[in-house]
Amino acid sequence: MAIDFQQISEQIKAIGDSAQERKETLEKRREIARTLFQAYADNLDGLREKLDTALKQDANIRCAYPLDENLDTRVPTPALAMDATLIAADGSQIVPDRHAAVQFGLVNVGAIAMQLNSGKTPDIYTDSQLFFGDELLTDFGTTLSEGMIALRRDLAERTKLAELAKEYPAPVITFTDGPIELWGNKDPNNAKTYEASMEKYLGALSRLQENDVVTAGYVDKPGANPVVRLLEIMIAPADKLGELRAYHPLLGVSDLWLFGERNNPLLKSGERSAVFELQSKAKMHYKGVLGLHFFYLNVGTEGHPYPVRVEIPKWVADDEEKLNNLHAALIQQCRILGHKPTPYILHRSHEVALVSFDEKRQIEQMLMLELRRNNGEIGEISGKQSAKNMSGK
Repeated sequence: MAIDFQQISEQIKAIGDSAQERKETLEKRREIARTLFQAYADNLDGLREKLDTALKQDANIRCAYPLDENLDTRVPTPALAMDATLIAADGSQIVPDRHAAVQFGLVNVGAIAMQLNSGKTPDIYTDSQLFFGDELLTDFGTTLSEGMIALRRDLAERTKLAELAKEYPAPVITFTDGPIELWGNKDPNNAKTYEASMEKYLGALSRLQENDVVTAGYVDKPGANPVVRLLEIMIAPADKLGELRAYHPLLGVSDLWLFGERNNPLLKSGERSAVFELQSKAKMHYKGVLGLHFFYLNVGTEGHPYPVRVEIPKWVADDEEKLNNLHAALIQQCRILGHKPTPYILHRSHEVALVSFDEKRQIEQMLMLELRRNNGEIGEISGKQSAKNMSGK
């Protein structure tokens, strides 16, 4: 038996014994958060003033920055442009495996383009990039990590959107799964690669803006809580502003609960929240019309709230028509898949991008065959992998 279930059982019992106490603590914090949200709903000047004061002591604070809509803004689903073109891109990857006989990496991007009310079948695109040999190494000679391959995937997704968007009639609305912000690996071996990728990524965003295209990142079940963090900063005493990273009086309260509390959600079905600027250290990269913004959107049905976070650049946030088209398109797409909503076109792009285990094995076999044919060098699988491959293991 690999797990000591006696130990686990004792730990689970302890979790159960403290469940009621944790629930009561969280409920008190949620009540405070809801009260603060309503109290500061129309005090935008006060919110910005307190946050600006805090930023003087820590410029890397990550939270919501209020703009010109009250915190409790609720915008119902607008009408969608009947002739809109929707394009979604998603990606998957294969990470180099040092235990395999041959090492390689892969980024596979799938994209779907759908012209509404055109009667045309959606167009499907796939881009597959194989990485081998020196392409798998950093400037320090180390093998690319999972984070570095994911960085290439994110860049490929947004680049594909920029490439396709100019081929379709306006208005064009594009999505990717996950944040619009490009996440980098903190490994110092990746710093140079990250900066180069960021430059290309910002270039792809700029091309989307120049072509008057709406673009967004759809964050399902988001883990970050930028609005709750804003509320925490508002109640922070002056002597705590210099140590906000350790100040969490509303710990455990989530933006998802705040906007989607089952019995009394702040957002009704189909409604979006106010648009906020995303305050973070990423502002040093995303400047001007590329500035990062977001809003929450209840894509659930009546009685079953399901808020998601939608990240957008400033040029979309500043244009009411673009914002409305995006809002309407997401709700329309989420209605297709029923009570567990996700945009249909994003789901389809994920299906196109997904690389199966059999496909990975086929690529590996093709690569080994070609190397043998050309007297290339092929390694051996590791002892660890060989043992795993043994029958019955």
